[in-house]
Amino acid sequence: MTDRWQDQYPFTSHYLQVPGGRLHYVDEYPASPESLTGGSSRDSLPVLLCVHGNPTWSFYWRHIITAFRDRVRVVAIDHLGCGLSDKPQNYPYRLADHIGNLQRLIESLDLRNITLLAHDWGGAIGMGAAGRMPERFTRFGLFNTAAFRSDRCPWRIRVCRIPVLGAWGVRGLNLFAGAAITMATEKPERFTPAVRAGYLAPYDNYANRVAVHRFVQDIPLSEAHPSYGTLLEVEQGLGKFRDMPMLLAWGMRDWCFTPHFLERFREFFPQAEVHRFEDAGHYVIEDAHERIIPLVAELLKRPSATMGHADSGGTVSASAST
Repeated sequence: MTDRWQDQYPFTSHYLQVPGGRLHYVDEYPASPESLTGGSSRDSLPVLLCVHGNPTWSFYWRHIITAFRDRVRVVAIDHLGCGLSDKPQNYPYRLADHIGNLQRLIESLDLRNITLLAHDWGGAIGMGAAGRMPERFTRFGLFNTAAFRSDRCPWRIRVCRIPVLGAWGVRGLNLFAGAAITMATEKPERFTPAVRAGYLAPYDNYANRVAVHRFVQDIPLSEAHPSYGTLLEVEQGLGKFRDMPMLLAWGMRDWCFTPHFLERFREFFPQAEVHRFEDAGHYVIEDAHERIIPLVAELLKRPSATMGHADSGGTVSASAST
């Protein structure tokens, strides 16, 4: 195990200019996609679109990227203000902004046959983009997230929303991203110095933690909140995907996106495949990636009724990355 976080993240960086700055993303695919698709191009490969939440970044998906990049196209975004993306100080950082940026990335790369993998705030962002361009999405994998209204907000999150005090704690003392390294996992032994450094590297000073704080502030707990209408739109769009292949994989020891959110998703998606990980926390991909990777491989094999062509995901496989 290496002590350098960069060795945990051996991916090529790409950037897209969006309103507010440069958006960083990973775009990994087989070195010779023609050999896997009978002469077709990279653009015809099935896509795994990985959308992170707060306070993570595309580093969170590194096991998924490594496991699947030799078989499909794997795209992982860093939201503006997060990861290796620019961190403008006067940007709105609203849910609508993040959804719009994800749409721009999808359109810029002309991604189709998308299997969405989303975690934490990535659920609302990813499902928001899917609701606006449903013809591009074929399957979904949701992990300890939400994409609907809720007034449930742990006191540890509410404290971070208090004016002045919240900024002092989240941005000044790095209490949010720093605490997540221990509070969001049930497998602390997996958080080696390199892994810890990887999660914290983009958020190394007050200015670079701007989006971490804005995400917390942007939780719409009432109709008066500026992002309430956007989240309502996301929620109302979920019905478009009711009968599509859906994986719900949950760390059951999550104190933030508790099992309550899993059960709420089951109301929207009664046909979903559900997997509960009793020994995993909020960072469920960290705690259980070797068990989740085969589930994602099976998800990619499931035919989607929206696809008007042969399902090229049927031959996808993956090896567990530990």
